[in-house]
Amino acid sequence: MSAQDTSPRQKAVVIGGGIVGVCCALYLQRDRYAVTLVDPAAPGDSTAKWSCGQMAVSEIIPLSKPGILMKVPGWLMDQNGPLALRPSALPGILPWFFRFVASARHAKIVDIARAMATLTHDVYTDYSPLLDACENKALMGERPVIEVFDHPSGVEHEKPHLELRRSLGFKSQQLNAAEIGDLEPALAGRFAHGLLFPDWRAVSDTEGFIAALTESFIEQGGVRVRMEVRRIDQTSGRATGVTLANGECIPADHVVVAAGTGSRQFFDALGVNIPLEGIAGYQVLLPEPGVDIRHSVIYADGGFCFSPMTRGLQIGGTIEFAGRNAKPNFRRADIILEKAKRILPELRTDKLEYGVGYRPFLPDTKPVIDRSTRLPNVFMAFGHGQLGLTLGATTGRLITEMVAGRPTRQDLTPFSARRFA
Repeated sequence: MSAQDTSPRQKAVVIGGGIVGVCCALYLQRDRYAVTLVDPAAPGDSTAKWSCGQMAVSEIIPLSKPGILMKVPGWLMDQNGPLALRPSALPGILPWFFRFVASARHAKIVDIARAMATLTHDVYTDYSPLLDACENKALMGERPVIEVFDHPSGVEHEKPHLELRRSLGFKSQQLNAAEIGDLEPALAGRFAHGLLFPDWRAVSDTEGFIAALTESFIEQGGVRVRMEVRRIDQTSGRATGVTLANGECIPADHVVVAAGTGSRQFFDALGVNIPLEGIAGYQVLLPEPGVDIRHSVIYADGGFCFSPMTRGLQIGGTIEFAGRNAKPNFRRADIILEKAKRILPELRTDKLEYGVGYRPFLPDTKPVIDRSTRLPNVFMAFGHGQLGLTLGATTGRLITEMVAGRPTRQDLTPFSARRFA
């Protein structure tokens, strides 16, 4: 639409105000749609708030690996490990898990990695215009991400995955004890084996990052409604808008479903049967940690990450298959903290906050970025797993290309909702 075009602006409603939803709203807004963003939570209070905050551009290897099935008994027996499966969750999650295991073949892993790489190569380019419009110019950090291991076998184990990443254009560098100490003095003498990911970055604060993008959306004329969406309204095979929990109707020419695990409630209306599950990731926030951590640091053998943020040091990343509607088990957050204190005994833990985010995972760890066949003016953007923050802007740009009827820059066939039919 040109600046001189006086035709009425089309209306779009985005369901879900997390990182994917707000990026969809911002890109639609940039394309001159009149956008309403609907979410029951406060800006920034979403799954991505309780994440490691990394732009993990080469984290394209699926969670499933060869031999994954043999590890399930261990996940059931050891509820203190970095990846656990609650016994009570097993019956409900079995169909999902069989699909998950089916993605563990080498050829499948390569296919998934190649598909995901087509998205992650555009992460910084896609975020650039959104961040340029924000008042705070320090939302995205400049430092790379580090991964440390207890033993050289840890690095050796990663080599096939590193080689696959390199073949797809991503960088990594092996680190020794001196290099780890130079980069991260707080860890000097504690680790002798590590990796540097020079093309990764970390945001300054996960909550503040999403809140700043939301504020930018509102400042540019967007409307954010703090309310739950009860249903997608439809007539004659097209969506006409949404009805909120209070009965209010918001009309729309286009609707985007980007509500993470909350997207499930709209599957019947959309005519899809997608195996979307929420996998719990636990975090501990230390507002006054007493330790200066400069980089986002993954501790591979501990299964968690140190994430320095403006609101404190966040420690977390452990994964739990807990089942739907399960209450959080913050004992897992305590386990993370105990492991962190063994590495950094000087950590101050007198003030802390626990958090949990339910990562919206699909069995092949690829998101759904697609159009509904039942309601062709409804678009789906969910299932990003641990890459919601990384892929938020790229997903927003792709959804907008589809809404506008333009060819998408990437082939979206691998991210079709119909791949699970």
